[in-house]
Amino acid sequence: MRYNNISSQMFINNRKSLIESLEKESIAIINSNDQMPRNGDQLYPFRQNSDLFYLCGIEQEKTILLLCPFHNNKKFHEVLFVIKPNKSTEIWEGHKYSKEEAQNISGIKTIYWLEEFNAVFRELALGAKNIYLNSNEYTKFSTELDLRDSRFIISIKKLFPNHNYIRLAPEITKLRTIKSPAEIELIKKACEITKKAFFRVLQFANPGVYEFEIEAEMSHEFTINRSSGHAYAPIVGSGINACTLHYIENNCECISGDLILMDFGAEYANYAADCTRTIPVNGKFSTRQKQIYNSVLFVLKKAMKLMAPGMTINKLNKKVTSIMENELVKIGLLTKEQIKSQNPENPAVTQYLMHGVSHFLGLDVHDVGSKDEPFKPGMVLTCEPGIYIEEEKTGIRLENDILITQDGNINLTESIPVEINEIEKIMKR
Repeated sequence: MRYNNISSQMFINNRKSLIESLEKESIAIINSNDQMPRNGDQLYPFRQNSDLFYLCGIEQEKTILLLCPFHNNKKFHEVLFVIKPNKSTEIWEGHKYSKEEAQNISGIKTIYWLEEFNAVFRELALGAKNIYLNSNEYTKFSTELDLRDSRFIISIKKLFPNHNYIRLAPEITKLRTIKSPAEIELIKKACEITKKAFFRVLQFANPGVYEFEIEAEMSHEFTINRSSGHAYAPIVGSGINACTLHYIENNCECISGDLILMDFGAEYANYAADCTRTIPVNGKFSTRQKQIYNSVLFVLKKAMKLMAPGMTINKLNKKVTSIMENELVKIGLLTKEQIKSQNPENPAVTQYLMHGVSHFLGLDVHDVGSKDEPFKPGMVLTCEPGIYIEEEKTGIRLENDILITQDGNINLTESIPVEINEIEKIMKR
């Protein structure tokens, strides 16, 4: 692990909160992510299942967490199964956790080797009435792959067909949407590293550099600051590329007079930052670019003020649509007549702003949480309006990471420059 050690107390607290939500006479099982094949005999770099990491902090494949909090023997209240180290494996693949290391990271006292899982699980399952099973229930996500948790669900229902099965994901989601102080500090660290990368890019960007070179500068800064890398595939879109919302090819030359839209964020201890800034390739915004940029910035500031307890993502999107309508009229992209006669199901704004302006942020860049869930203190969300004008080869998006508090919110990316004068001043240096 590149990041500094995390106190096991964070994971202990997370498990305690989850256990309190479980029905009596229940057990719960959470599996690690799979190692994903890349090509030939190569694997993609391993990234732990966010739910498993949230509950135990173990960053190793083939790990299983078993919670049986109502068992008469306290030894089985929390059980962790990890790969048994052996010299041959470690020569080829590197170090695997010892039981003591797994205990220190997770705060779990009962550690078994993975090969002992079936015997232990059978004993505990036969003494339970309910079995909580985990799965990825992100609303916009589907995959053709059978994930480890999914395969486990199929196999376990064959072995124990008469148990009562309950979804674990809703219980974990409730917990993960509210960040603890320890989690907030990790997100702040990810934002701080992201800020350093942005300053590096501001002093690097010039006409003639390629988008992938800018991505490389970000990657370099992330790595030297103990980040595991990008929290998601970075967008470095210059010119018309900025009008493609999820442009990740990053392979074009940056031309003087164009803008560069950069949507990027460091991942630190599996927690994500998510920042978007738009800068001029030559260090100077044109009059028209300033006009569009200031409209986006105005909407960003207005939207951020709305992000307080009781707001929801869907309500925020509706309010931002109204604010953006006025700005699009001001800069000549829409007329008042177009807005008056628009189809409510297809607002005129969507010609230039096609996406929502907020999502939850945490262990995943698009973190768990419902768009209709009222904001509560401890939630972290993005705020990211934009204007995309294909005919002008211009896309501008600005994005901050917002911590909801009892009195409003805190901008966790406040130190990342967003004002035109500040950006131009730094680039001039």
